[in-house]
Amino acid sequence: MFEWKNIFRGLLMGASDTVPGVSGGTIAVILGIYDRLIEAINGFFTRNWKKQLGFLIPLGIGIGIALLTISHVVTWLLEHYPNQTFFFFMGLIIGVLPFLFQQADVKTKFKGSHFVFLIIAALAIASLVFFKDPTEGVTLDTTNVSVLIGLFFSGFIASMAMILPGISGSFILLLIGTYATIMEAVKDINLVVIGIVGVGVILGIVLCSKIIRYFLENFHAYTFAIIIGMVIGSIVVIFPGFEREVGKSILSIVAFAIGLVVAVSLGKFEYKEKE
Repeated sequence: MFEWKNIFRGLLMGASDTVPGVSGGTIAVILGIYDRLIEAINGFFTRNWKKQLGFLIPLGIGIGIALLTISHVVTWLLEHYPNQTFFFFMGLIIGVLPFLFQQADVKTKFKGSHFVFLIIAALAIASLVFFKDPTEGVTLDTTNVSVLIGLFFSGFIASMAMILPGISGSFILLLIGTYATIMEAVKDINLVVIGIVGVGVILGIVLCSKIIRYFLENFHAYTFAIIIGMVIGSIVVIFPGFEREVGKSILSIVAFAIGLVVAVSLGKFEYKEKE
């Protein structure tokens, strides 16, 4: 049976993956479907693959729609209201933390060593803020074969980041120098580039999901400690700083509040549904 509400979830994940610093994996955590997502991706390559279609197909449809439509809106917002857009996502991330702590059962399962892993993960992700300015980007010549090969590996590497909470696939593409090229291809519906990058993305997601599943099954508490740390660290990465204009600062605060309310509302709905 298809879980059609996953189209909405996919829309949020797809839209977030176009924002440098925001991870689709983080949105999956916010929606309370991260464990299920990893399980479904791994289960798709087993004898019971048909059981996973009801979850993955609607999610994939939502992500695809977001990349082809909502991505234009997000790009426009980043161009005209960058601070407000990032403050909105900060609100989303901070708003989900209480539910994430609840899901990990931090009070009873976390010990000193778990918090050490959490802090290390947070610092590791936060350190990405020093690597590159998210506003940079040069479009590459996609008629060059070597560029296309590079785009394939860019998709492979970035997709592994996309599925990890706290690590933004878009931010990784910025570090590699292919973000502008890929976003331009999506905007112009360049099927060759989209197809090459897409294959890399799929292979990367499959490999990374297998690794994550292993750690979730064998080191559940430690894995969640690292996930929480990554989510916290991502706040530092996407923090755009404060603006001098009072009006824009107020808009940033409002955007943050909206993100916070949306996260809390989604968290209550999604996690309550699990009970």
